[in-house]
Amino acid sequence: MDETVYLNGSFLPLAQATVPVLDRGFIFGDGVYEVVPVYSGQPFRLDEHLARLAQSLEAVRIRNPLDTAGWHDVCTRLVAANAGLTDQSLYIQVTRGVAPRDQAFPQPEVSPTVLAMSMSLVTPSPELVESGVSAITALDIRWQRCNIKAISLLANVLLRQEAVDHGVAETLMLRDGYLTEGSSSNIFVVKEGILLAPPKNQFMLPGITYDVVLELAQANGMPTKVGPVSEAQLRAADEIWLTSSTKEVLAVVALDGVAVNDGKPGPVFKRMHALYQAFKNQVMKPAR
Repeated sequence: MDETVYLNGSFLPLAQATVPVLDRGFIFGDGVYEVVPVYSGQPFRLDEHLARLAQSLEAVRIRNPLDTAGWHDVCTRLVAANAGLTDQSLYIQVTRGVAPRDQAFPQPEVSPTVLAMSMSLVTPSPELVESGVSAITALDIRWQRCNIKAISLLANVLLRQEAVDHGVAETLMLRDGYLTEGSSSNIFVVKEGILLAPPKNQFMLPGITYDVVLELAQANGMPTKVGPVSEAQLRAADEIWLTSSTKEVLAVVALDGVAVNDGKPGPVFKRMHALYQAFKNQVMKPAR
C-alpha cells in the first residue's frame, strides 16, 4: 500500500487515496480506463493507449480531463515515483465525476474523477510460454459497445471467473457463431500458416498488442487475414494465441479440454513470440 498514485491533480500514497461514494464510477460504473505496460521505466506505446483512452471518453461523452502533454507528465511522474517496481502496469481511470444518484448526466457538468496508479507488471514466465495454456469457450454475454474500454466489466468478470472455475487461463467468447475475443485478451488463430484475426468492430476492444502483432506479421512476411473467424475455424485451428498488454503473446494448447493440434505451442507462435520480444526490447531500451 506504499505505492504512489495520482488522484485529481495530486500525487499521494495509495492508502490515502479516497473517492466519494457518490462518484458515478462507484454508483454506475460510469467511466473508462486504460492499462499501459511499462518496461525499464518506459511506457509501451503510450500515445496509442492515450488515443484509445480519448476515443473511449468521447464515446461515453466524458470530457478528457488532460491534454496529451498533461497525460504524458502524469504518467512520467507516476512511473518515476514507483521506480522500485522492476516493470509496471500503469492503470488509468476516468469517471464522469461525483453527483447525486441519477442515471442522466449531471447538469451542470461536474469535473471528471481522474485516477492513475502503477502496479507490478507480471508477464508470462518462460515456462508458461514454453508449455502454453488451456482455455474454454462461452457465449459472449456482453453489451454491444465492447469497443469502449469501459469500467463496467461485470460480464467480463463472470466470464473470467468461468475460466478460473475450470482451472484454465482464459474464456474465449463466441457471438452468433463467430469468435469475438477473450474475457481479457484478443485472440488470433493460425490455419495452414495464415494468421487469422477477428476484425475491429463494436464487439471487440481494439487491442494495442493486437495492432503490434499484425504490424510485426506484415513486416516479416507472415500471411495474415483480418476478417470474421467462425467457431468452426476456431475449433479446427492449428494454433490459437492470446494477446494483451500483460499476456503479451501466449499460445493456447487446449480448448474445452481438446488439444489444439498436437497440444504444444506451434511454430508460427514461436516465431511471433520471438519477434515481439525483439521489438519490445528494441523500442523499450532505458533512456540514457
